[in-house]
Amino acid sequence: MGAEKLTKAEIIEQIYPKVRVSKKNIHTILDLFFEEVKSGLLEDRVIELRGFGTFEIKTRKGRKARNPKTGDTVQVENHGVAVFRPGRELKQKAWSLRK
Repeated sequence: MGAEKLTKAEIIEQIYPKVRVSKKNIHTILDLFFEEVKSGLLEDRVIELRGFGTFEIKTRKGRKARNPKTGDTVQVENHGVAVFRPGRELKQKAWSLRK
């Protein structure tokens, strides 16, 4: 069974009662945070959020792949992919979620 989605709007709703900031300002702060993370990644920087995890760009090696629609073989070049590595505490807690 798949996990239930948590949207940015729901995150804002959960933060709102905990702080004395308007929902509009919370939305702005979240957007600015995500823009900083994206900018850092696109500058090939590692984003380390202690107690949470690390975002970085890894190189995925090129390979031959099959186009599922046509069945043709295509060459996929080396390319960057954004990855997230959870911090120790998050990793340990996530380990027992789906037993």
